[in-house]
Amino acid sequence: MDGVMILDKPASFTSFDVVAVMRGLCRQRKAGHTGTLDPMATGVLPILLGKATRALPFLPDTDKQYQASFQLGYATDTQDSSGTVRKTSDQTATRGQIEAALCRFRGEILQVPPMYSAVQKDGCRLYTLARQGIEVEREPRPVTVSQCELVCFDETSQSGTLTVTCSKGTYIRTLCADIGDALGTFAVMTALRRTMACGFSLGDALPLRRAREIVETGGTLEPFLHPIESLFSHLPQVEVSPGQAVRFRNGGALNLDRLTFPTAPADGDAYRVFAPGHVFLGLGEAASGHGLLKILRLFC
Repeated sequence: MDGVMILDKPASFTSFDVVAVMRGLCRQRKAGHTGTLDPMATGVLPILLGKATRALPFLPDTDKQYQASFQLGYATDTQDSSGTVRKTSDQTATRGQIEAALCRFRGEILQVPPMYSAVQKDGCRLYTLARQGIEVEREPRPVTVSQCELVCFDETSQSGTLTVTCSKGTYIRTLCADIGDALGTFAVMTALRRTMACGFSLGDALPLRRAREIVETGGTLEPFLHPIESLFSHLPQVEVSPGQAVRFRNGGALNLDRLTFPTAPADGDAYRVFAPGHVFLGLGEAASGHGLLKILRLFC
C-alpha cells in the first residue's frame, strides 16, 4: 500500500502511536507521519505509507491551521492543562482586551521554544532536561502567524477558543502563554485540534477508531488512500513519452527542449513527472544551464 492516509488523531495517542497502529492495519512496514501532534492534540495527521515515505524530505513547508482552547489565570510547566500548576493570577480580561492583544501575535513573530519540546540544546532534547527539573536558556525563533482570531470567550470562566494559521515550528501552547503574558495574567492551552496540514483538512480525515473498525470487519482502507502526487499538488506537471518514462525510471535526465511545460522552466524549478496514462513517476528539477530535467526523487 503506497500513498497518504489522512487520519483524525485521537487524544492521548502520540503521533508515533498512530503510525504503529497504521503499520499493523495496512500491513505496511514503511510508514511515517508529516508533523508531530502532542498526545493531548487531535486532528489532521497525514500518514505516509510505503513509497510515500520517500516524500518526507521534499514536502513543502505549508501553513497549518488549528483550533486552540485556552484558560486564563494560571500557568503550568508544560504551558498546557496537562502540566503542573506553577503560577496563578486573579487578573481577568475582557473579550475586547484579548482581541486587542492578538494584534501583536500576527505576522512574523519571535517565539521561545517551551522546555517541554523536542528542540535540542547542546545535543539534548529540551523535554529530557525539563523532566529532570532543569531549565536552560533558549534562543527565540522566528515563526509566522498568518491568522490568529478569537472565536469565542466567556468572561465569567475566563476561557475561550482561538483559530490559528501558522508556519511550521509554531508552538500553539507557547502562543497561548504569551497572550496571557500580554494581558498581564497567565494562560494555558486546554485543547488543540489541527484542522489543516499539508493541504488536507478535517474533511479528508478518517478517524483512527473508524480505520480500525473497517479492517476488523474485513474491509480495506484502500478507498481512503490519497495518491503520492497529492502531496505535491502545488507543483506544475509535465507528461513524458513512453521512451522518456523508461529513461527517467532508470535514473536518466531528460532534455528540456523535448518536453512541453506550462511555462518556460527556470533553473531549480520542480515538476511532477507523469508517464502516459497519468502514471506518477516522481519529481524532476530543471537544470536550465544544462538543458536537462534531472531526477529529484523517484516514486515509481
